[in-house]
Amino acid sequence: MEDSKTRDRLSVFLDSGIYRFECSNVVFIDPVRVLNLSYTRFRVSPSAYYSRFFDPKCSGEDRHETKLSSSSKKRKRREKKPHSLNERERAADQRHQQARPMLLKALECLVAATDLLAIMRNLRSVFCPLQCRELPTPLNEHSFTELCRVWQAPFYEITLNFPQHHEPSRDAGSLIDPCTGQRIFPVFNNLVVNETGSDVDAAFLNEKYILPKESCFYMSELEQIHNLIPAEADCGFNLIVVDPPWENASASQKLLYPTLPNRYFLSLPIKQLTHTDGALVALWVTNREKLRNFVEKELFPSWGIRYAASFYWLKVKADGSLISDLDLFHHRPYECLLLGYLHGEGTNSEQMSSWRAVEHDKIIISIPGDYSRKPPVGGQFRGVSNKTNRLVDNQLTMAKSLRLWMWEL
Repeated sequence: MEDSKTRDRLSVFLDSGIYRFECSNVVFIDPVRVLNLSYTRFRVSPSAYYSRFFDPKCSGEDRHETKLSSSSKKRKRREKKPHSLNERERAADQRHQQARPMLLKALECLVAATDLLAIMRNLRSVFCPLQCRELPTPLNEHSFTELCRVWQAPFYEITLNFPQHHEPSRDAGSLIDPCTGQRIFPVFNNLVVNETGSDVDAAFLNEKYILPKESCFYMSELEQIHNLIPAEADCGFNLIVVDPPWENASASQKLLYPTLPNRYFLSLPIKQLTHTDGALVALWVTNREKLRNFVEKELFPSWGIRYAASFYWLKVKADGSLISDLDLFHHRPYECLLLGYLHGEGTNSEQMSSWRAVEHDKIIISIPGDYSRKPPVGGQFRGVSNKTNRLVDNQLTMAKSLRLWMWEL
């Protein structure tokens, strides 16, 4: 009976990319499989998504020898004096100690799922089917952050190659070539839309990009985000996922993306972006206590959000071990997603209380992709609204960047 349940869970995982552990609020996510559900003609390349992969590079004996050699080197160094924690560090450590038992239990669930671990070891090497053609990696990857700031930014255009039989909507806001089916959009400070039920390939500065079915994107600097506010509240969003470029020493040192001081995010028009029926807002945060205090005491109140729950993203290697020691103070192997409810124009406290409650302390396990890229979590909120499934269908994700390599069916 147990074997049958395990096979069923594995079968669901292979189709959906989500493995749900029995009697637990823990799930394992393969972002590649989840993202591929949004595409019809193209597929995300696992080897490119899992660019870091955190694969153990040596056997158990080799690891043992490495530990011995590293410990012998450590003996030569001066032993550091124990660091006394300041007030914020003590508060951060208290949060960690509260989450620690849940995270360890989640890790135990993963380690016990031997069939899933066998699949995890090969996630990066999933082959491209013979009928698929993998798209070439761009020779000159563009920094949209830099391009958005130059004086030529208003003149940059992206070309979407729609099927010639496609009838575009009148409010698409683009030039249409009746012969080729191409539509040209300004790429910055403009909503670029693929309203069809199929993937669309796009060209920008001699590179190829893919827009999933029934999707759109908007690229701009922070002060231009107000252009996304819908003319009518019933066209707003029921789920808003925000991944801000928080000030971060690691990101600054590696020059991966520009960061912004916390006060800049107070001006985000979250209320105006919300659907008239209300919204669930999910905010990615780091483990810095100063940031958590800012979110709880200033940011959420400024946005009008009532805190609901916290999720944890636990990062593991291909063998199921953590990417770093769980108790490593400044480099925890997990991040937090804070959730809260926001009233819409047509809702009050009683109506919002009838929404299905979000699970508390849910843990999402996955192998990380590129630096700071978050796993796709929208599906975890399916059915939260008491109205319809609009929380997933009407979703807004604000992120620093998004980059995927794909192959074509």
